[in-house]
Amino acid sequence: MAKPMIPIIRKLARTALRLLPVVVAVAIVIVQVRTRSGPVGKPVDEVGRPLRVIEAPQVALRPRQLAYGVAEPARVWRALAEVKGAVTWVHPQLKSGALVEADTVLLKINPADYELAVMRLKASVSENHARLRELNTEEQSRKASLLIERRSLEFARNSLKRLRDLWEKQVGSPDQVDREERKVLQQEQTIQQLDNALAQIPARREALEAALAGHGVALKQAELDLARTVIRAPFDCRLGDVNLEAGQVVSAGQVLFEVHGTDRVEIQAKFRPEQLRHLLPLEKRRQFQAGLTMERLQKLFDLTGTIRLRSGDWESIWPARFDRIRETVDPRTRAINVVAVVDDPYGKIIPGVRPALVRGMICEMELLAPARPGTVVLPRSAASEGMVCLVDGEGRLRKRNVTIAFAQGDLVVIESGLEGGERVIVSDPTPAIEGMKVQAVVDSDLLRRIVRQAQGLEISP
Repeated sequence: MAKPMIPIIRKLARTALRLLPVVVAVAIVIVQVRTRSGPVGKPVDEVGRPLRVIEAPQVALRPRQLAYGVAEPARVWRALAEVKGAVTWVHPQLKSGALVEADTVLLKINPADYELAVMRLKASVSENHARLRELNTEEQSRKASLLIERRSLEFARNSLKRLRDLWEKQVGSPDQVDREERKVLQQEQTIQQLDNALAQIPARREALEAALAGHGVALKQAELDLARTVIRAPFDCRLGDVNLEAGQVVSAGQVLFEVHGTDRVEIQAKFRPEQLRHLLPLEKRRQFQAGLTMERLQKLFDLTGTIRLRSGDWESIWPARFDRIRETVDPRTRAINVVAVVDDPYGKIIPGVRPALVRGMICEMELLAPARPGTVVLPRSAASEGMVCLVDGEGRLRKRNVTIAFAQGDLVVIESGLEGGERVIVSDPTPAIEGMKVQAVVDSDLLRRIVRQAQGLEISP
């Protein structure tokens, strides 16, 4: 029985020898797993998100507002024919666009009829002067005659009295008394006639003086009409539309040509009410009241004006001054019409750089208010819906609510919420997670540009 078991034992032994390395390996793995230590942990560094920042600047802000308007000459004069007649002479430069100096003769109308009228009235005036002299002589003569006649009357009365005394004494005849009394009556009648003639002289003089005055007025009118046959430039000007030719017969009231003054140009631009409001500080806005004069308004709007003409990459600039606010408001947009004036635009011409500012040019008007020191400003992109993102001392993002006074160009003016000097994020931090780590990158160029714009030294494109 022992011999049959020997092969089985040998087979089992060989199987055990084959499995022994596997068992030993498994045992070793189990021992190592149970006896080895865990992995050594390393601290994880938090990576900050790179964002552009600036320190909120406090600047001497100069509030500025822009609008567009059309240039118009401050003075426009339309030459009307005040008398009728044929045009006998026209200035060679009486053409649209020509520049002429003040008092230059521009055209002449045939003066013959008006010269005759002047001569006729001068003759009438001379006649009236002669009649007045004649009347004065007549008055002096009658006064002298009156003195003589009064003396004669006195003598006649004395003679009559003597004859009556003699007649009462039965001396003389009644015929002598009657004849002497008749002389007295005749003398009294002569004196009465002289008195009546002298009494009429003041009325005759008044009539002659009235006629003289009437002829004098007519003479002045005729001289004015004669002067109106020559039309001169009323001021230094540039000619507009010309509607006449030499030899043309014109009638009184006919428009001949138009001239534009060259001393001043006005630009009228439309500003929204809130734009003008932002130009004035609160203390000046409180001074608006009934009865405000234009002089007072100009003092309240202590503004510096600039007019710009842009064409492609070319720009011309004129200094201007605030002049007035028009009496009407645009019924559609409710905009207020502001008028600025450029003085001596033709004297400011720079060939190839700055042309003449003429009628019809569409210009940009900039109104710049006095500086307001200590104003905090930020780029528009930094303030969204009344909130800004800051970087605190630990380099983490913090949100803060601010009050925006108004926007100007590429910046906003902060009324409250910032004191100045805070590090404000100016790039898009989306998603803006409160407390997240920020790697601040200072944007010096943006800060410099915003400060220059706030100070009125640079205009946003």
